[in-house]
Amino acid sequence: MSSLQMISLRGSAALSDFRLDKILTALKATAPRISHLYAEFWHFAWSETTLTAAQQDTLKKILTYGPKLHEEQPQGELLLVVPRPGTISPWASRATDIARHCGLEAMQRLERGVAYYAATADGTPLTEAEKQALKALIHDRMTEAVFPTLEDAARLYHIAEPAPLATVDILAGGKPALEAANSEMGLALSPDEVDYLLENFTRIGRNPTDVELMMFAQANSEHCRHKIFNADWVIDGVKQDKSLFAMIRNTHQLNPGNTVVAYSDNASIVQGETTRRFYPQADGEYGYIEEDMHFLMKVETHNHPTAISPFAGAATGAGGEIRDEGATGSGSKPKAGLTGFSVSNLNIPGFKQPWETDNGKPSRIASALQIMIDGPLGGAAYNNEFGRPNIAGYFRTLELEAAGELRGYHKPIMLAGGVGNISAKHSKKNPIPPGACLIQLGGPAMLIGLGGGAASSMDTGANTENLDFDSVQRGNPELERRAQEVIDRCWQLGDDNPILSIHDVGAGGISNAFPELVNDAGVGALFELRNVHNEEPGMSPRELWSNEAQERYVMAVAVEDLARFAEICERERCPFAVIGHATEQRHLTVADSHFDNKPVDMDLSVLLGKPPKMTRTVTHLERDLKPFDAKVSLKEAAERVLRLPGVADKTFLITIGDRTVTGLIARDQMVGPWQVPVADVAVTLAGYETYRGEAFAIGEKAPLALIDAPASGRMAIAESITNIAASRIEHLSDLKLSANWMAPAGHPGEDAALFDTVRAVGMELCPQLGISIPVGKDSMSMKTVWEEGGDKKAVTAPISLVVTAFAPTPDARQTLTPQLRTDLGDSKLILIDLGNGRNRMGGSALAQVYGATDNVAPDLDKPEQLKAFFEQIQALNAAGKLLAYHDRSDGGLFVTLVEMAFAGRCGIDIDLSALSGDAVSVLYNEELGAVIQVPAAEASTIAEQLNQALQGCAHVLGAPVTNNHGIIIRQHGEVVFAELRTDLHRMWSETTYQMQKLRDNPVCAQQEYDRILDVQDPGLHQYLTFDIANKIEAPYVATGVRPRMAVLREQGVNGQVEMAAAFDRAGFQSVDVHMSDIISGRVSLKDFAGVVACGGFSYGDVLGAGEGWAKSILFNSRANDEFSAFFQREDSFALGICNGCQMMSNLRDLIPGASHWPHFVRNRSEQFEARVAMVEVLDSPSLFFSGMAGSRMPIAVAHGEGFAEFSDESAVNSVLADKLVSIRFVDNTGSATETYPFNPNGSPQGITGLTTRDGRFSIMMPHPERVFRTVQHSWHPDGWGEDGPWMRMFRNARKFIG
Repeated sequence: MSSLQMISLRGSAALSDFRLDKILTALKATAPRISHLYAEFWHFAWSETTLTAAQQDTLKKILTYGPKLHEEQPQGELLLVVPRPGTISPWASRATDIARHCGLEAMQRLERGVAYYAATADGTPLTEAEKQALKALIHDRMTEAVFPTLEDAARLYHIAEPAPLATVDILAGGKPALEAANSEMGLALSPDEVDYLLENFTRIGRNPTDVELMMFAQANSEHCRHKIFNADWVIDGVKQDKSLFAMIRNTHQLNPGNTVVAYSDNASIVQGETTRRFYPQADGEYGYIEEDMHFLMKVETHNHPTAISPFAGAATGAGGEIRDEGATGSGSKPKAGLTGFSVSNLNIPGFKQPWETDNGKPSRIASALQIMIDGPLGGAAYNNEFGRPNIAGYFRTLELEAAGELRGYHKPIMLAGGVGNISAKHSKKNPIPPGACLIQLGGPAMLIGLGGGAASSMDTGANTENLDFDSVQRGNPELERRAQEVIDRCWQLGDDNPILSIHDVGAGGISNAFPELVNDAGVGALFELRNVHNEEPGMSPRELWSNEAQERYVMAVAVEDLARFAEICERERCPFAVIGHATEQRHLTVADSHFDNKPVDMDLSVLLGKPPKMTRTVTHLERDLKPFDAKVSLKEAAERVLRLPGVADKTFLITIGDRTVTGLIARDQMVGPWQVPVADVAVTLAGYETYRGEAFAIGEKAPLALIDAPASGRMAIAESITNIAASRIEHLSDLKLSANWMAPAGHPGEDAALFDTVRAVGMELCPQLGISIPVGKDSMSMKTVWEEGGDKKAVTAPISLVVTAFAPTPDARQTLTPQLRTDLGDSKLILIDLGNGRNRMGGSALAQVYGATDNVAPDLDKPEQLKAFFEQIQALNAAGKLLAYHDRSDGGLFVTLVEMAFAGRCGIDIDLSALSGDAVSVLYNEELGAVIQVPAAEASTIAEQLNQALQGCAHVLGAPVTNNHGIIIRQHGEVVFAELRTDLHRMWSETTYQMQKLRDNPVCAQQEYDRILDVQDPGLHQYLTFDIANKIEAPYVATGVRPRMAVLREQGVNGQVEMAAAFDRAGFQSVDVHMSDIISGRVSLKDFAGVVACGGFSYGDVLGAGEGWAKSILFNSRANDEFSAFFQREDSFALGICNGCQMMSNLRDLIPGASHWPHFVRNRSEQFEARVAMVEVLDSPSLFFSGMAGSRMPIAVAHGEGFAEFSDESAVNSVLADKLVSIRFVDNTGSATETYPFNPNGSPQGITGLTTRDGRFSIMMPHPERVFRTVQHSWHPDGWGEDGPWMRMFRNARKFIG
């Protein structure tokens, strides 16, 4: 075989029957002749040397993975879907890594395609139109290509010579030459920037290179420089004395409070406390280290890429925000995330709502429905693989006519944010001495995302369509995880942290990141362009320097620390390269050894010295809005409002995202024994030995901006406060806000309205409340324009302020939820109406579902009353007086009450007579407020206390009902509304059901939807056959001996720290062991009593979940020897959890007594499932479950491939008969189940944990290590102490060793 000849290997069937059926169903409308479809994987390999017979055999075994699906002999026409030529898929990067670790070191690339075979009933070939119809359904035009033959896959691997440098001849061509380049390269330079460049390069006396122009355009784009927020303003002829940014900064100047860093780094840092942090020391041993620890906060948007390519856009939005957190100071730790979406109407096929009209869209952007199917999956997949729980979010749809214009979100909002922790000593960037190494950490350069910074600064549609393809990005979260592990190892060295300063690589690529890094430190730099890791050798210097390939960081490391830094990177298998060195002179040089020239040779003052000053001369515009006639039937109002996506059940957005990884989550979106997604606030923990933590919540009221923009800003902030009030916070001034501003800049009247809103927030409301906004972002191009049939069309978003409030909480256990408690005696419900009876209906969900806006918006009229409200809720919570709490927001009082009833699975009996106004406006206005549940005996006292403090706005409304499931509402002696809770709950959950049915396995979607009908469902519960508080390990711990436990991880594993903490608590010495330690011989398993293989996404789960990890053991001689010897010992024991369970099940041939273990494959739902599930512990020899048989309790589940695939049904029955199953899923009545979502993966007879015949080696898919503390449970019964029941597993292990 000549070098780099392509080997093609046929793989298994690629799509399950229901996936093929969905495509065929969609084709009925566009290509009805296509009657049969089959899809199978094909693998393509390129190796530098000819593979030997043994190597070919290894390659075949590596490429045998995944579930057993029905396979057939292909017939019909071939359409081969592969990654777009010129790009490398994340799948290829990871699969190639595995092949190299399995002894195929010469493997250059492994790539995968899907071969679709389409046949017509009469066997005639497909027409061109039919092919196009099919192509649209089987590939993503942004990231994939379709070819007619398997041989075409050869186009994926090409070696090209680098394209040359180009210059723009301004010396001869003057300004017109620069203007032409501006247009051709999509630079989005303003006229004054064109003049500035012309003047500077004329002064220097040379022509600019295309590299310099691209770099300047990115560094000075609206996206990076926020020109509109820094502009001077003239409004209605009057010059304003402050910029938008100055008004935001005003909040920090007046109330800096505990803010450590504001506006100057990648994230804002807020002062924390001394905390015992748990992490591995330099020798690999885990331990608690007491240090001053702050928390950091960041919220980003990624709107343009999400409109173009929803999955990749949302994924890289999440990934970019995670990098912002990790690249704060001199390295920090991202901890928990939030996600949000605003889109136009969904128009779900077969579920179109009465208020939805189809207004068309440009072809280059995705539909709202496509965005909401693919975007959330992209964001969730990135967070999941990186190992960051996503525990808060928002979702809004809006598309309606207001004042004669179409307003909506054809350009969506994709919000990505989160909290992290940082050591006080690492909170600031350090000086960079001349000579320091300037390093790129992470992935290679690829030709993607070119010009993303400039493209996202344009209105969608103003850019030419092929440039929008260049704005598409793709994510590889497993690689970002590796880079974060390097950052973690560095900051965990404390004072010896080798990182001096760090920046993430985002818009503009390294052409933006490196200059920022050195400019902030007051130095210059000399770079060598060809040192950049590059997967696309054909790139021009401009493409190499400015591409936006993801998963990259830049940092400065002192020369003397380089060797230690290199060691860390090698251990974590994270690529890095020294690209240049810092220089004393503030000059930027990029040399290119290939062409022996200098693509960049300019002073930093030229690149970054143009103060981007624009003047916005704008006027106010009065809009003529019609009043909304709210005379509608209460029954129809309920039916419509409960189906409005912003109000409706958001389960389909939540259960796809891991909410328990890290073991530091105290409150996620799902509430109570029936796990209903209605939480107001997200809460994290500061560590494994404390109840302190961080709370965050979102506020967003964009529809109000169509009526009164400043009111929408005030209400967004107020809503974030009424949401976060559900957690324990000592002072309102502890709150810090992130403000994300979206606006259609340049649209008539909107700029002036934006200015008014920023002034209302920055100069008035925040100072009145005593809170500050130390972080935020703006996106000023929220308008979509296109032509359709010769008509010019536009959809313009409202001014949209999304506020996220963050605060430290002294006790995460005191977080309130909306779940009505019916098990604590008689109670009453009290409404706190901060609208004070005004019942303004503008911008409400009710108006929206009738296609209206109204002309009077609710507002925060009395900031002092809101402050008093916050103090009262905190005081009542601290005194233990509140049983439930839910703020009033979208859908008004009606939705607040029914959501509390859904969470409590009970009826309610409500009387509105004390409230002024008709029933519709009382129930559906969205004024500020909250409903609290209090003990009946204290209701009148509490209401009186609230009325004194809040000027008479508290009203006792009624009570929960335990003897029926009716939602009864009365007014003035009459029943005005009476419906069954189950019927209303089904309406509220129908949007989730429809979306799941479209996206996932429709059988599973139906089972979850039907679960609501069971009024007898007792919910999550506990039945324990052992005493939680019994520390059976105590006598052995008392000896002082701490047996060494290898906490094993492979690249992409992300659950090791909480696992180490659980074993540490049980008396083990947990030790961080990377597979690279074993393969290199640095570490031997003979030095450990036990091994635990942790959860995560080893190699990003390519080649089957856990299978790549297992094969890198089976086909690597040293690793195989180590594990074989460990398993053959008489005294060893091991546990595999989730990804570790999948991996160990593939090592069954090495493990004595494990031959009966199944293969773990894709969940039956074909979706990642993050759930709280009930399991039963069965009688088995497993040492981990000793004394626990018969117990039932909830546990965290988070996996995409947990279905236990046995050889046949008899194999299932025999493992149960032989008592080799340790745990199984049960429903809420305690019966073994295969019904979704009680059994989240569909495994036969609920089997989800197994052991060996002697019980020393056990595997399980659920996560006991994430819930070893009571406070980590999303729901738990009252009365558990510090330790949850799952702690018993780890204690059993310590007792076993003796």
